[in-house]
Amino acid sequence: MLHFLGKSVSLFYLMLGLEPSYLLNGRVLLVLGRVSNLPTVWSNCLAAFILSEGDSRGDLAFLMLGASLFYLGGMYLNDAFDAGFDRQFRKERPIPSGTIREKTVWILGGLQLALGFVCFSVAGRVPYSLSILLGSSILVYNAAHKAVSWSPVLMALCRFVLFLAVASTGQDGIAGSVLWSAIALSSYIVGLSCVARRESGGGFLSWWPCLLLSFPAVLAFLVNNGGYRVYGIAAILAYIGWTLFCLRDIYWKSPANIGRGVSRLLAGIVLVDLLSIDLMNAGQVIFMVGLFGAALFLQKFIPAT
Repeated sequence: MLHFLGKSVSLFYLMLGLEPSYLLNGRVLLVLGRVSNLPTVWSNCLAAFILSEGDSRGDLAFLMLGASLFYLGGMYLNDAFDAGFDRQFRKERPIPSGTIREKTVWILGGLQLALGFVCFSVAGRVPYSLSILLGSSILVYNAAHKAVSWSPVLMALCRFVLFLAVASTGQDGIAGSVLWSAIALSSYIVGLSCVARRESGGGFLSWWPCLLLSFPAVLAFLVNNGGYRVYGIAAILAYIGWTLFCLRDIYWKSPANIGRGVSRLLAGIVLVDLLSIDLMNAGQVIFMVGLFGAALFLQKFIPAT
């Protein structure tokens, strides 16, 4: 299926007249886009849509498509901005390895961001306005993340704004539950990103990012009262268990395997979103678990980092 998807995408770009000799290798396009992380983008959209009482599946489809395009465009531009760094330290990446030209990556990344704006414009004025902030955050992160120590905050801002943009289409809009869930997601992203920076940059790996990773569990414990308490505790234990399993590769194994731990933590974004929804709704829970499994499955074929 991944081979078919890669071929389909490459043929679409071939129609644009962009370097057919390069783009026929569909897997390169999937690697550039880190498509194994797309289920985490979809879970962000679904959680925000549920929390805001969204009622139009058509809107959700456009929002998920737009979010996917923003993510893919951001990942393409990430490689374009980092081309110089990758030529020195990550020569296996598509641009320095010569499997695709840097100019082509710039064009494709920009095109996908533009299409993302179009999708959000269909959903209304507020989500479109927030999508402008989302696109700006993506560009600022890609341009500055190698130069500033607080780039994890910029990464978290991208997911935070996406969450709000999707929620703004619901009946309840950006309510308190949406804001708190977006903050919990952002806390997780900052902690994850701080750990991920050590994968390519090296240096001492401190423990404080683990505190940020714990915030979604703390919030879920406080929110799930009454009849929701048992379901909340079960989900929290699953989240904590998975997070500790991921951290084992990073902190407790010698030598540490930061790449594998970070990849698994990226799939764990879906579990963060799971903690924010109605855990008594079996359909929603099953769908989220399916997205979590899809993220892990895709990582077997396409690197998450």
